[in-house]
Parts: sequence; structure tokens; C-alpha cells
Amino acid sequence: MNTPPSPPGAERTDGSPVRIGALVPLTRPGWVEAGRHLLAGLELAVRDVNDAGGIVGRPLELVVRDTAADPQRAAAAVDELARLGVAALAGEYHSVVARAAAARADALSLPFLCSSAVLDALTEQPTEWVARLAPAQSHGWRIYADFLLGAGHSRIAVAAEPSVYWASGTRILRDHLAPRGGTVIELDMRALTPTAVCDELLDNRATVLLLLVGHPEPAVSIVKSVRRDQRLAEIMIGAPAGQPEFAEWARSLGDDSAAIPFLRYLPERLSPLGARVGTALRERLAEAPSFVAFEGYDTVTVLAEVLRSHGVDRARTAESWPRVAVEGTRGQIQFSRTPGVNVWQWAWPPIHVVDRDPAEPDRFRILHAG
Repeated sequence: MNTPPSPPGAERTDGSPVRIGALVPLTRPGWVEAGRHLLAGLELAVRDVNDAGGIVGRPLELVVRDTAADPQRAAAAVDELARLGVAALAGEYHSVVARAAAARADALSLPFLCSSAVLDALTEQPTEWVARLAPAQSHGWRIYADFLLGAGHSRIAVAAEPSVYWASGTRILRDHLAPRGGTVIELDMRALTPTAVCDELLDNRATVLLLLVGHPEPAVSIVKSVRRDQRLAEIMIGAPAGQPEFAEWARSLGDDSAAIPFLRYLPERLSPLGARVGTALRERLAEAPSFVAFEGYDTVTVLAEVLRSHGVDRARTAESWPRVAVEGTRGQIQFSRTPGVNVWQWAWPPIHVVDRDPAEPDRFRILHAG
């Protein structure tokens, strides 16, 4: 690998901190609740690493930057963190933001372990510098499409806003469903009110409405409109991107928050490590931790093991991705090259389609295993 030398001081042994740059959406229009959970996982893992002796005696330190769901802001943060001499980058939830961060990290030869973004094309060209924990969108959304078919649905409407991520999701669903007799009907949310969506669902004889839109709005308003329309009592609402995972969803919608299936990247039962981390995350967040919080914890766990084993030289970190074998909260994490994905990929974390139980909306039901 042709690479510039790491910044001066990268291999110091004087007890100075080893710094990891963390990219997290902490303000609107970013999904702030997802960012809060991601950061909680990152911070808890840093605490645990330091309690266990740090990185060969040096403390691990997180340098956090708020991306606010803004790709340009994220790219600028990567430039700043590279200048500050961080050993690696971690985090980011939003796919379009992670894509901008990954492009800058690749250009600057800065290792980036992406926690939560799923867009398949995280980089335009294959790169050695970027690895990812979250499953590629094509993998998860095909599992979701299989769930829909298995439940007897073939006419699927998607209420979509314009974005690379939503357009990619629509394409994955259409490509997977069409050969199996399924039809995807696109509803452009730039042109439709939540009430108008109800009429479109009837006119198109759809049996499922998928929310490919932002949260809380317009997602919450669409759910309320459909739930209150007596003509649509039989329609299923789904949210493959995972909006119902967070407590804010249940607070916003009450009883209407339940029975909306989404993708969740957690095993059916947590390992002893996962259970211990889950308890600590619950204390830190004062609510049930989402799978995003576990993604944050696993990100730092992997980076800490790489830094302990291979030193804090950036090139050696990037070269180590294919040799990673780390026990995370959701299983053993290893990276490989996956067709159609240009970054090192954990293939795969556990994936389930779940929903909130109508009888007890704080409880999740597993509907389908990936």
C-alpha cells in the first residue's frame, strides 16, 4: 500500500492519549436520537478499553464532531480530525454523510470504521482504508423483501423522499420483488400530502406502505393518516430503515407505533458480553439501547484491538482489516470483500425483521430472521 507516513508522534509511548475521531449526528436535521445512541456506545467502549489498560498503557480518547446529517460538514470534520492526528475515524449513522466521510478518509489515507451507514456504494472505488460494521443495504433490504413476500404481499407502495439512500432502497426492493411477482409503486412525497397518500394506496390496490421518509416528519404524519383511514384497516405499514427502533417513535405515535416491521441488527439473544454492555448502555441512556448503540460499542472494540495488536500507524491499521477477529456484542466480527461493496465489510451482523408488539409497544417481536 502506497501511503504517506503517519503524523509525528503517532507511535509515542509517553502515556499521551491515542485519539479516535468520532462522527455523529447530534443536531437537526440529523437523526439526533440515533446519534445519541451511537455516541453512548462509542463512549462506553472507550471507558471499558481504558479500564482494561488502554492501548498498551496509553489512554484511548474520543474526539467527537457533530455531522448534523450534512455531507460537507462531515468532510470538513474528517479534514480537521486528520490534522489533529487521530489514529482512525469511527461512527456516522446517515448513509449519505458516511459516503462523504469515507471519500475524504480514503483521499487522506485515514482509516475509517463506519458504524451504522448501510448504503452499498459507501465509496465510488474499492478502498483499503474503509471498513464497515452495518450490513450493506442490498443484503438487509432483500431480507425485508423476502419477509413481505412470505407474508403474502405483492403490491407494495413506497412513500419516498428524494435521496440517494431512499432511491437505492426502492431499486433494491423492485429488483428483488419483480422476478418473484411483486410490484413496487412509488409515491413521491414531494407531491403528496399524508392524506393524499391514503387515496393513492386505494387507487393502486397496495397492501403494504413502506416509509422511505425522514423521522419524525413526514413519517409520523403519514402513519397517523393511514391508521385513521377506515378504508385502509387491512394495510400493513413498514419501515425497513428502522425508524420504530427508537423510543422517540413510540412517544410520537403511542399505540400507532406498533405493528410496523423494520430491520434490526441484533441477535435473538445477546451473549454474556452483549448483555453486560446492554445493561451499561441502558444506565447511560436512561432507556433501552437501540442496535445503533451496540454498533457504536463494537466499533471502538474493533479499533482498540487493531491498535493494540498493530500499533497506531494509520497504514498498519488499514492493512489489518482482513486479519480482524474480534468478539463483539453481536457475534464475532471479521471483515471480507463482498461483491458490490467497495469497503471491507462484516458479512454479516445478525439481522431480524421485528416490530413493536401491539399489546406492549415497548416489547419487540421477531417476525423474520435473515
